[in-house]
Amino acid sequence: MSSSANGLNNRPILASIHTDAFQHNLNRVRELAPESKIWAVIKSRAYGHSFDAALQGLSSTDGFALLNVQNAQLLREQGWQGRILLLEGVFHENELALAEKLSCDLVIHCEEQVRWLEAYKAHKPFNVFLKMNSGMNRLGFRPAAYRTVFHRLHSAGYKMHHMTHFANADHVNGLPTVGSQMEVFNETIEGLDAPTSLANSAAILWHRNALGDWVRPGIILYGVSPTGLYADIEHAHLKPVMQLQSEIIEIQELKKGDRVGYGGRYEAPEDMRIGIIACGYADGYPRHAQDGTPVWVSDANSGGGVICPIAGRISMDMLSIDLRKAPEAKIGTTVELWGEKVPVDVVAHMSHTIGYELLCALAPRVPIIVK
Repeated sequence: MSSSANGLNNRPILASIHTDAFQHNLNRVRELAPESKIWAVIKSRAYGHSFDAALQGLSSTDGFALLNVQNAQLLREQGWQGRILLLEGVFHENELALAEKLSCDLVIHCEEQVRWLEAYKAHKPFNVFLKMNSGMNRLGFRPAAYRTVFHRLHSAGYKMHHMTHFANADHVNGLPTVGSQMEVFNETIEGLDAPTSLANSAAILWHRNALGDWVRPGIILYGVSPTGLYADIEHAHLKPVMQLQSEIIEIQELKKGDRVGYGGRYEAPEDMRIGIIACGYADGYPRHAQDGTPVWVSDANSGGGVICPIAGRISMDMLSIDLRKAPEAKIGTTVELWGEKVPVDVVAHMSHTIGYELLCALAPRVPIIVK
């Protein structure tokens, strides 16, 4: 067997994170929202890409938005000195001291958090992003209570910002619509002067009148579609940040009628070759990927490659592909599971899920290299 994709004689699977693509996508967000500051959302280990890669590729962002104070501490330890937003605030009042030490901004979305802040003796007032439930019905204060809470925290000395989240920015006919949520939001904050944070990735792409002073791009920073359909973001000229590669580790010569893998889902329509790839659902590849899901197979002779379809059920550690379009493929041939040649959205669509899930589900056992 040839040396593996990461240059070591071990299992040949590797996720490459391209920091130049991060920077490109961040620049595209600035072009789409030129009057807004940017919270770069890096939840779930930067959507599976690692904090280290996010820091390298997104260092020119105005701030990072993440899930909890423990991740904020990791970011500070890695040298980030800019702003950090805790997207769900603190989960217990005993986290406030650490959040203050780390100079975090807080999303405040429930009465318990308000009481904790009112009782807390801050040395330096937090920047508070007060979350309004304008129709998402997930986190936040309903409009009838919002103004009272705003005044309470403002009176307590906190630096106030308005915030909401759109439920259907990626669906034209969704209910509630971005327009209806914006109407509720604007009516509620009238006369309460403070910066706003509104737009997620989908709103940045398709609702340019609903951006706010701070936008919160997540999935588009990683070059992936908010809708789950790659065609929806082709116009945005984003670049995929993660490339998942492996190698062919075995080739089977099949006769017509032979079946492949668990359950024999795929039946050979003719005599053919099947390539076995070192990647399976324990690596984060979707178990429910259908026959026909594309895999790019490199061609060492031409320097190019060809798309070959998955043939058979995904196993824990392996998957199989139809090599009829790649007669030169052999053991050690490099393949791309998703990345530049195969958009992760396409793999997700063929697996009845979305690109977000595949990126976040990349298994810890998969080596990551930051380029």
